[in-house]
Amino acid sequence: MRVLVTGGAGFIGANFVLQTVRERPDVQVTVLDALTYAGDEASLASVADAITFVRGDICDAALVDGLVAQSDLVVHFAAESHNDNSLHDPSPFVQTNVIGTFTLLEAVRKHGVRYHHISTDEVYGDLELDDPAKFTPDTPYNPSSPYSSTKASSDLLVRAWVRSFGVQATISNCSNNYGPLQHVEKFIPRQITNVIDGVRPKLYGTGQNVRDWIHVEDHNTAVWAIVERGRIGETYLIGADGEVDNKTVVETILDLMGQDADAYDLVSDRPGHDLRYAIDATRLRDELGWQPQYGSFREGLAATIDWYRANEAWWRPRKEATEAKYATLGR
Repeated sequence: MRVLVTGGAGFIGANFVLQTVRERPDVQVTVLDALTYAGDEASLASVADAITFVRGDICDAALVDGLVAQSDLVVHFAAESHNDNSLHDPSPFVQTNVIGTFTLLEAVRKHGVRYHHISTDEVYGDLELDDPAKFTPDTPYNPSSPYSSTKASSDLLVRAWVRSFGVQATISNCSNNYGPLQHVEKFIPRQITNVIDGVRPKLYGTGQNVRDWIHVEDHNTAVWAIVERGRIGETYLIGADGEVDNKTVVETILDLMGQDADAYDLVSDRPGHDLRYAIDATRLRDELGWQPQYGSFREGLAATIDWYRANEAWWRPRKEATEAKYATLGR
């Protein structure tokens, strides 16, 4: 099988490529990545001889068409994904997440190539903290940021191309990922690397906001389950029952790293900060037989801390610029 992975030098995409090369030697992997600040070819250094890497933009129709024509499957990870950045400048999010997805859909439509679309649970908006409900594939879309609204737009494009043009596509909406190779601007790696540097972690608002966490390796095994056994045109929600509030996440990081659980600072909340995400992955588990490998969030978090401790050379070049940007925002 010839697989084109867009955004394969980013956090989730790079982990998908590494896992695929490690576990599926019959798969030929081509990575297309623009190498914006969130992508790093160094993340793929260990498999460089086993893959084909193409630096380019998913909005480049001619480039995309040529790569898709040589593929049996496209797995589309490429996206602008950082909420704070989308509030500062939404334009790259519209370009990459909407126009880029349209460009890919036109190419897979032309060449009859199977397509899997990676999306987020943030398209559904948020839930009240005391609401027992969880997101399901039938939950109405209610995005609250430029990031989540552009991801919702891309999902709807996929659904339309399936219905209107018969594109062979599936969609997955996943809860919050964590694990190796995640940019230090993101919540968990930022706190881990701050503690490594002797800096107190920072927590938005009162830390009551809840996220449904899943280790990136569990996410990517689910993606392969959907690619291989999922129903065309279907949406699958990927989650591992990992609901934890942000305060508990920070306190767990501090505890696992040998610090006092209250050794963090509260900062002003992010505008429009969603309260709670929660995924109902029943369809994925029952229909496709998928199960997460990590038995608990704490177990996956401990492994993630170990990775950042052992791989300072990977994240250190990004740290200073990231913290300088947050400092201008007072966060």
